Amino acid sequence: MDVFPLKDADGSVRAVGVAASDYSQQYDSRERIALISEARTRVGTSLDIVGTAREFAELAVPRFADFVSVDLLEPVFQGELPTPVLPRGVTALRMAAYQWAAGHALDAVISATEVHTHPWSSPVARCLAENRAVRHSTKDPEVIRWLAEDPVQASLAETFGPHSLIAVPIRAQGVSLGVVLFVRYEASHEEAFGPDCTAISEDLVDRLAICLDNARRFTRERGIALALQRALLPRESTVHPAVETAARYLPAGGGAQAGGDWFDVVPLPGARVGLVVGDVVGHGINASATMGRLRTAVRTLADIDLPPEELLTHLDDIITHTAGEHGGEPTGEIPGDIGATCLYAVYDPVSGTCSLARAGHPAPVLIHPDGTSSVIDMPCGPPLGLGSLPFEAADVIVPEGGLLALFTDGLLTTRDRYVDEGCSDLCSALALPATSLDALCDTVLDTLCPEPHADDVTLLLARPCVFGEDRLASWDLPSNPAVVADARRLAAEQLALWGLAEAAFVTQLVVSELVTNAMRHAGGPIRLRLIKGETLICEVSDGSSVSPYLRRARVFDEGGRGLFMVAQFTKRWGTRYTRTGKTIWGEQVLGMP
Repeated sequence: MDVFPLKDADGSVRAVGVAASDYSQQYDSRERIALISEARTRVGTSLDIVGTAREFAELAVPRFADFVSVDLLEPVFQGELPTPVLPRGVTALRMAAYQWAAGHALDAVISATEVHTHPWSSPVARCLAENRAVRHSTKDPEVIRWLAEDPVQASLAETFGPHSLIAVPIRAQGVSLGVVLFVRYEASHEEAFGPDCTAISEDLVDRLAICLDNARRFTRERGIALALQRALLPRESTVHPAVETAARYLPAGGGAQAGGDWFDVVPLPGARVGLVVGDVVGHGINASATMGRLRTAVRTLADIDLPPEELLTHLDDIITHTAGEHGGEPTGEIPGDIGATCLYAVYDPVSGTCSLARAGHPAPVLIHPDGTSSVIDMPCGPPLGLGSLPFEAADVIVPEGGLLALFTDGLLTTRDRYVDEGCSDLCSALALPATSLDALCDTVLDTLCPEPHADDVTLLLARPCVFGEDRLASWDLPSNPAVVADARRLAAEQLALWGLAEAAFVTQLVVSELVTNAMRHAGGPIRLRLIKGETLICEVSDGSSVSPYLRRARVFDEGGRGLFMVAQFTKRWGTRYTRTGKTIWGEQVLGMP
């Protein structure tokens, strides 16, 4: 508004002029553009469904409405699209977020994340069914009928005195995801919602729909990746006589997708156990699928009892050949198995020695019985998939009562913490008192990862035990066929000392066959060893690298039936190669004939 004097020819003031212009329409237009522009930057900053809904509600209140609620259909929270056609009648929606203007306390009346049922007379149900925005005054017959059928909304209306509302469906890919309800109160906004407000609300909800659909897609893909990864990881702690284990897998939090971290505990012949931890490059379903392939490959290679360094070499060859098969199909991203890391350790409870090899993976931590800890000094090979580079193993004596901690790099590094500092924090956390290994796993994660992490975290704790002389018996046998009877007798006497006389018949049969084969087809030195654990293991070692094989003997064959009987009477049997020859073993379940 401008005020100015009106003067005559002599310069005397004769009147006062006033010029006023109505800029309200231009102001409203600028506010509308500013609000919509701000929605593009403030809504959808994360790929979280509830977080996106909350950002929208906080933007719209109090600039556009006094109360805003974002209600979604239940499938959206699981990352799924609702059915295109909704049944007419009562509509159930779960509130994702709500916001109200200052001075109003709604917590006692409504709460987020609850499922609310809306009758057909409700503007929320009608806009969802008709796929269009609806605008009402609280004096409209439709609203009066709705409040009569919905006591909760009637209580809110009586308490806060709304005078107008707009309900807008959230549409994405031709399907309704939910509804946004805008409400204005008499105490805050004297002006009711008008036709222009309907257009603004639709523009705002269009932006919300895009962001919610992106968050829904991410939730679905992340859920699939997590389900795939958990299905491929060990479901329970592996019970093994050589080690007590506990493990934790913690998926990345926030907006990160599931990664490819994995672990495994592999039973090996001779009461030994393999401990594996790996990390696949990338995130999402592809990383989880790659993790499954690597875990299967490690299991297969471990089953033929390869030393750690040879296992990693074969695993590297598998990845290199797989990458070569797909070399002519560019996908725009690096395969997850190229650059994957892995640590493989084999613990022998008889010698108390752990043999380890790693491919680009962090070295494990050894906690001594006195509570001191140190990072194991061992060679570091290159990550998997590079090819033609060697891996080396290191042997470590694990003292009785010691503890091994295997982990992925996500446990050590964060935005504010580097590897060296992470190792120090990990050693301190592992020294904290705990009632069990499971409790210690939780303590370590609570200490090092109190908040959602940008990377997956895997932790595997193993407390090895050493088999004493009361669980072992071994004899060096001369290369003389007459010694087979002595071997059977020695085995029977040892089983009697262990209180396992009922297992003597099967054990003598296994000993007789394996020692006889060593005498006939191999050379010395020949050694017989019995290991008593949860099962009874019979091992015969010789100096030959030629392995026997199982076959079905024909009617007139003089031999070929021994190994067949061994396979029938034992739980499993096999051959593992050593630097000086081989060891043939049979594992017998105790308490069974």
